[in-house]
Amino acid sequence: MNLLTLGPIRRMRQHHAVEHATITLLMARHRGLSLVGGRSDHRGFYIVGAVDTDRLAEAADEALRRLQRGEAELAIHPNCGTNLITTGAMTGLAALGASAASRWRQAGLVDRAAAAVLAATAAALASKPVGLRLQRHVTTLADVAGLTVESITRRQLGRVVIHFVAIASAP
Repeated sequence: MNLLTLGPIRRMRQHHAVEHATITLLMARHRGLSLVGGRSDHRGFYIVGAVDTDRLAEAADEALRRLQRGEAELAIHPNCGTNLITTGAMTGLAALGASAASRWRQAGLVDRAAAAVLAATAAALASKPVGLRLQRHVTTLADVAGLTVESITRRQLGRVVIHFVAIASAP
């Protein structure tokens, strides 16, 4: 049994793909649009930022159609939290490992810091393709056959606009 294909996890991965595709389309169409981000769950996804609800609906519908037609690359986004977490984990572990190894060799503080910075920099460079690969194979699923946008709700908390895009699957 593959954990990634279980119902709620599969749906969350699919919704994450639609979220990325929607954000990509919104940003391409509306230069200067200020989106703070998004978050997906098993029911749909949230978009945080000052976007018009009708424009969001158009982008979400098109994102679904394009993913269903096979444009799987829309599911991958360079600013995804998966990439940020991957970079943070890899750089932190690399710096910790380099610092520990330098300390074991009884290097001075400056040498340990230099080794940690060098290791973290190398890990940051390596993390980009790792993060994209994790998106492609773990955190998103571009196979969204049978999904539709069920509804979009808008909430405003002060100046912050939050939309929830509910996704339904065909029976």
